[in-house]
Amino acid sequence: MTSSQRTIGVGLISVGWMGKLHARAYSSVPYVYPELGIRPRLVMAADTEASRVEFATRVLGFETGTTDYREVLKNPEVDVVSICAPNFLHAEMGIAAAKAGKHFWIEKPAGRGLAETLAISAAAEAAGVQSTVGFNYRHAPAVEHIRTLVAEGQLGRITNVRASFLAGYAAEPKAALSWRFDRKLSGTGVLGDLFSHAADLCRYTVGEIRSITALTSTMHATRPKLAMGQGTHFDVIEGGELGPVENEDYATAMVRFSDDGPGAEAVGTIEASRIAVGPECGYRIEIYGTEGSVKWDFERMNELQVVIGRHNPQQGYTTVIASPAHGDYSRFQPGPGNTMGFDDLKTIEAKKFLVSVTGGNGGNSTIKDAVASAALVDAAEKSAVDGSWQHLPVESGSMALKSRG
Repeated sequence: MTSSQRTIGVGLISVGWMGKLHARAYSSVPYVYPELGIRPRLVMAADTEASRVEFATRVLGFETGTTDYREVLKNPEVDVVSICAPNFLHAEMGIAAAKAGKHFWIEKPAGRGLAETLAISAAAEAAGVQSTVGFNYRHAPAVEHIRTLVAEGQLGRITNVRASFLAGYAAEPKAALSWRFDRKLSGTGVLGDLFSHAADLCRYTVGEIRSITALTSTMHATRPKLAMGQGTHFDVIEGGELGPVENEDYATAMVRFSDDGPGAEAVGTIEASRIAVGPECGYRIEIYGTEGSVKWDFERMNELQVVIGRHNPQQGYTTVIASPAHGDYSRFQPGPGNTMGFDDLKTIEAKKFLVSVTGGNGGNSTIKDAVASAALVDAAEKSAVDGSWQHLPVESGSMALKSRG
């Protein structure tokens, strides 16, 4: 260990799929970014299920575990904490982490609505702690390249944007009625789950959104009940007792961007579904400008469709393969065509978080970005009631674009 090496104690709350990804991401940082001199130390993991706690210590490498997350926050050797629990616990845990003086990395949606998200943000600001929110799709090298093209003005003036996050994880009507369909536990449905990601991509690549009108629908009004803590929404239950689905399956919106930056006065659409048959992770963004356009699809994460130049004799899109010239690609692969995956995006997210914790400019999404996303979701919900246009105060999140053109 060099004299400049800094060890950061890590705590984890909830050892599910995402918690495991966070643990792996922390462990990967010294190998992927050795020059940072940051060495995460997996100190303590918490989960209400004892078998998961045992997995965290035996397999993931945490030094100790507990079934009470408060013990993680009390541990003086924990500097940062990852909050990967279900939505209804995020506000309680995020506020508690801030009050305990722990920097936190929290999955989205940070709160079940705007009020809870604002409360987490206020606690973080009062405590002076750093935060990161799991808007992982913005870290894809192709998306980083889109952001650069837009900011440098290579697409000209942005005219319109299309973002659609279509998935089929709830397409099966007999899929279990998990906490995700319970408004008290989850808050919104696809608005908080996928629409928020699409909105964040729009903000990250183009700029802030100033007004929105939306509609929502719930196609599967009932689902078979599932005991809390048993199984997931992927479980198919035949002949079970039915319960009501309390939040939306589908949402779509028209938006207007702010009058500042390269996306000034642009318009767009944002669409999200959890019941689409066909797309599994059909998460897409298209950006059109007066001099060109780009298209990206997460199912082909390492490719980007680009056309630049209205008078280009080679009309049509060029497929650009992600390469060491784009984002953090070179940290994972030596040359074009060697693909990256979802887990790599979480490693980039961990790096950005830890850089911010150690006093650097990590370029990470923060709880302020979660507030901006929650404000859009809140406005979309209000609009869906009566079809009105909702206007948002345009306050920049942590990564507002400034034109370089």
